[in-house]
Amino acid sequence: MADHFTEIQLPQQRNYNSIPFPSVLSPNPSTKAAAVPCSVSNLIETIKSRKLFLESLLLKTGAILFRGFDVKTAEDFHDVVEAFRYEDFPSFGGTALGTQVFGQIFTANESPPDQNMGFHQEMVQTLQSPSKLLFFCEVEPASGGETPIVLSHIVYERMRPNYPEFVEKLEDYRLILSRFLGQDDDPSSPIGSSRKSTFSTDNKSVAEERFVI
Repeated sequence: MADHFTEIQLPQQRNYNSIPFPSVLSPNPSTKAAAVPCSVSNLIETIKSRKLFLESLLLKTGAILFRGFDVKTAEDFHDVVEAFRYEDFPSFGGTALGTQVFGQIFTANESPPDQNMGFHQEMVQTLQSPSKLLFFCEVEPASGGETPIVLSHIVYERMRPNYPEFVEKLEDYRLILSRFLGQDDDPSSPIGSSRKSTFSTDNKSVAEERFVI
């Protein structure tokens, strides 16, 4: 554990092969790096100096939850994301309607709260999907609002002995995903992005070019 963080436990965590999921990091109150270890500025500097540690931890556990830091606004979150120095990922091909909040920070989905969003792999229907996702909650809901996450390889390991024939068919025939894009956005649906919103263009030829990127 890098000395700038302390790992804590939450009741919602699960253990797979003796590895906690997700890993939960909080400010280390004994760190000498800054007078206020939970501050946004200290978190940013720590991410920059401990990026290799964080990426190795992410590879090991599958997800990291940062808890107890003073990240309060979308602007704060934007600065934290920028500290990782990851290349911006073009969002062509996404199915959800999101609103730009600040810089590269967007809402995850604009559909009504009564709409169900099942487990999914981000932008799996595109030829290129993001390797990492970063989420932030600016306003804590009075109830609900959790973002459940699951490890896909654990799902596979549990499906194989219980549904061997189905898994074998998936492995043999693969999965074809078809989606029909409307002319206009459908804000009532969690996958209501229109052709224009999905590919950031009104031009059909440009949309087709971006579809195969």
